[in-house]
Amino acid sequence: MKLPTLKRWSSEELIKRPVLLVIMDGVGLYRGRDQGYEGNAVDQARTPVLDSLMASAPFMLRLKAHGKAVGLPTDGDMGNSEVGHNTIGGGRVFAQGASLVEKAIASRRLFEGRVWKEIMKSCGAGEGCLHFLGLLSDGKVHSHISHLKALIEEAAAQGTLKIRVHALADGRDVDPQTFDRYLAEMESFFEELRTRFDVDVCVASGGGRMKITMDRYEADWEMVRLGWETHVHGRGRAFHRASEAVAEYRRESPGIIDQDLPPFVIVDSEGNPCGKIEDGDAVIFFNFRGDRAIEISRAFTEDDFSAFDRGRQPDVYFAGMMEYDGDLHIPPRFLVEPPQIDRTLSEFLVHEGIRQLAIAETQKFGHVTYFWNGNNSEKFSEELEDWIEIPSDNISFDRKPAMKAREVCDALLDRLRSEDYGFLRVNFANGDMVGHTGSLPAAIEAMEVVDECLGRIVQAVEEYGALMLLTADHGNCDQMLEVDLKTGELKLDKKGRPIIKTSHTLSPVPFLGWGSGLEAFCIDRNIVDPGLGNIAATILEVMGFEAPDFYLPPLVRPC
Repeated sequence: MKLPTLKRWSSEELIKRPVLLVIMDGVGLYRGRDQGYEGNAVDQARTPVLDSLMASAPFMLRLKAHGKAVGLPTDGDMGNSEVGHNTIGGGRVFAQGASLVEKAIASRRLFEGRVWKEIMKSCGAGEGCLHFLGLLSDGKVHSHISHLKALIEEAAAQGTLKIRVHALADGRDVDPQTFDRYLAEMESFFEELRTRFDVDVCVASGGGRMKITMDRYEADWEMVRLGWETHVHGRGRAFHRASEAVAEYRRESPGIIDQDLPPFVIVDSEGNPCGKIEDGDAVIFFNFRGDRAIEISRAFTEDDFSAFDRGRQPDVYFAGMMEYDGDLHIPPRFLVEPPQIDRTLSEFLVHEGIRQLAIAETQKFGHVTYFWNGNNSEKFSEELEDWIEIPSDNISFDRKPAMKAREVCDALLDRLRSEDYGFLRVNFANGDMVGHTGSLPAAIEAMEVVDECLGRIVQAVEEYGALMLLTADHGNCDQMLEVDLKTGELKLDKKGRPIIKTSHTLSPVPFLGWGSGLEAFCIDRNIVDPGLGNIAATILEVMGFEAPDFYLPPLVRPC
């Protein structure tokens, strides 16, 4: 689609001033210590720079970063980095993964599609086994158990006689120790299916999402290799039931959370794996979110795959719930069409001849590039877009809460000094990735490192006459202890201890500005319930452009 040329409302000089967007990943605005909550790493950290900015910036707003404001089905759905960056970079709200899947199932479009029909043709007549692989929870960030159940029930109703589930434990987008609850729910569901359809269905393998299968951005291919060995070859520690595996691992490592559970393989009475993936089978990866689905999809579908030795490569029909990379077409077959995100901010700025920089460490690199650009892994212009990836360490980030924030900051400031860029965007991963570990002390340290980097950025912004906009994509480290959503009180375990929270939050996120020329802008008080989708138009506004009318309106206007 041809892009319109943006109108300019201000001088060329204003447009030339560099604008920097800083995204503090996972840093929300939850209630503070003055209200009795001690699980807020943002409040408990020593963050003099952030505190000063929030108190004295020319404008400071609280933006919605969850639920319908980022295209999710309900306002009870937490935001995440994928939809957050889609929404910020796209300038408006798009129906996202969970919503798209739910609509495709409810309307039966999914079951009427070519890919589903081909799967049923290969498995629906009793030939071959249908395998479902993915994250077993109701977190709605990567997957939802209701989607899995709907697909399994339809497959059984259409005559599939053998179904296997390879279940990855969550404990990250849901409470930390809930995998056994989801397994019990599936077992009850299986019993019902066996009665209704005489189908052979069970869990065949599994493990924690941070141990096997669900790596992203090629940070740790060993996770994917271990998942391949577990799911495909049926190699690993053997148990007769998944619930037995979970109980044993928790006995051996008290306090272990679901995302860290080691892999397991379910075997029959003779010790044989009950669900190896064989020639002629079909495999559905039922996650809808793309970042942690791409690598395992490549292992199943690429003939020239070289990331690890797959050993025996079964000839299977593989399909994803969605197309996880729209540019590289990974995987080639998928069940639900992804959101069509076009005319992103990056594309408009390229069209206007403005050079851009995107920078993050590996854990969030795809978010400021692929997701920001509308699920597009390619640049709109090789000449006008520079992407810098700082390699992440392959460790649990509570062991190094600083992650690569300082290195990211060094590279950012080096490029800012070059005065080559009109727009720069950077993501600091610490608040999210350290927040996911459940360690409050580590999350506090992570916030203090981010604040240290903010101090350096503010100094450079002032020195080079730039303008900084500061925000977050969703909350996480602002709420490290579980609370009852109805009462607001801390949730306690059976021993009366606070329950650790490792998932994202429903918190709003900050949005403020600092630097050259901001005194010319005032907050537009007519905007009701501002959200992440308003940021792109705001960036254009402070650069001297009128945003296109199909973008959500800017949050500031010239005074």
